[in-house]
Amino acid sequence: MKELSLYILDITMNSVRAGAKNIGITLTEKDHVLDMYITDNGCGMTAEQVEKLSNPFFTTRTTRKVGLGVPFLRMLAEMTGGSVTITSVHESVGKDHGTEVHATFHTDHIDFVPLGNIVETVITLIQGSPDVDFVFIHETEVGQVRLSIPEIRQILGEDIPLSSFEVLEWIKGYLSEQYAALQ
Repeated sequence: MKELSLYILDITMNSVRAGAKNIGITLTEKDHVLDMYITDNGCGMTAEQVEKLSNPFFTTRTTRKVGLGVPFLRMLAEMTGGSVTITSVHESVGKDHGTEVHATFHTDHIDFVPLGNIVETVITLIQGSPDVDFVFIHETEVGQVRLSIPEIRQILGEDIPLSSFEVLEWIKGYLSEQYAALQ
């Protein structure tokens, strides 16, 4: 994958498969550093599973035998002088379970991979998982882009599905306008 937004999509879909109903995606850019956080309240992972995530031949999926997302994300971050940390609490521990992926990239490094089309990534996530409460925040030194699905749900009510074309087009325009204001 040649864009970070595709890694965000991949990791977030892992959160959806883990049964998460609340997923936060936060990007913070400051002083040529991009911090990416993806947090969820899914079933979580054991310490052993978290340790195995660096192995490309470890995956919990049954549809394929390799899991390259995290190893490649780690490689991309480390190539810029950054890092990836994953913390997780398995559901067997208690009610406060879930996972956080934190990746740091140095954006002024020659090996930094561009963010890509984050608006389309967010739209794809909402369309594919309309029952999940996503909160997306992208903070830059110029300003902030923010989208809260729980807030949109509150405005729309229960009768209007988030996956409808009209709602997705509105969300796309809403995010695009916020990004245009940062230019």
